[in-house]
Amino acid sequence: MEDAASSGSKVAEEAEGVSYTCGSSELKRARLQSMVTALLDDPILADVPRKPSLSDVDTLINLELGSAMKVSVLKMDNTSIDVAVINSATVKDLKLAIQKKMNETEEVQMGHRHISWRHVWANCYLAYHNEKLIDDNSRLQDFGIHNNSQLRFVPCVMSRMFRKHSRRRKHRFFHGLNKR
Repeated sequence: MEDAASSGSKVAEEAEGVSYTCGSSELKRARLQSMVTALLDDPILADVPRKPSLSDVDTLINLELGSAMKVSVLKMDNTSIDVAVINSATVKDLKLAIQKKMNETEEVQMGHRHISWRHVWANCYLAYHNEKLIDDNSRLQDFGIHNNSQLRFVPCVMSRMFRKHSRRRKHRFFHGLNKR
């Protein structure tokens, strides 16, 4: 693991045009971190996440090249977030991008906070022009979603047609079986 850190710092040194003959790896790492922080504070790079992964940077490059799209998602509190996904993305890819973006913004605004995404996706779905995006394997382009499209979170409403019991009713049913 230390080899990867030292090779990463060598790349940073070569990028700066400076070669260190002496100095600790902590100093090099701190210098690299300060350089990355300075780059991320640049207004041109405002859409880059604070801790970018390689896939985040790749998606943003594809967005600039036109092979990715930026989608706006309107939340239930009438605020919106913008996420970038590649043009061939599926609904699952979009959901993962939304989760990542929301977790990042919540952490920046409120500190460490956990969102139960299983609960969110069980009680809400995404919609585009009143069409539900339920199938995770469907491509976004199949729904007509393109660059600068706006999606909405919509709460799920179970109908009586499905005849699903609530958790409380299931609990009472199984609780009664245990007493016998």
